[in-house]
Amino acid sequence: MKKILAVLLLTFVSLPTWAATQTVTLSVPGMYCPVCPITVKKALTAVKGVSKVKVDFDFREATVTYDDAQTNVAALIKATTDAGYPSEVQK
Repeated sequence: MKKILAVLLLTFVSLPTWAATQTVTLSVPGMYCPVCPITVKKALTAVKGVSKVKVDFDFREATVTYDDAQTNVAALIKATTDAGYPSEVQK
């Protein structure tokens, strides 16, 4: 019985390891000044599960690495939109 409980406990403890790290590039066409990328990066970094954000002003895009167990692309798009910079997944 103790062995079964130990296996179950280890299974639940290791559940977060099943989450996958994802990377998505968002097109953010509304960035028109050098300060815009700072605002976009701040908005994306504030999303729980985001581990890395790189915003490129020249290409008007943001590349985001995130934990898909904690957030998703829709939440990332909402974060940029709420900050005043609507975005979409780059095609």
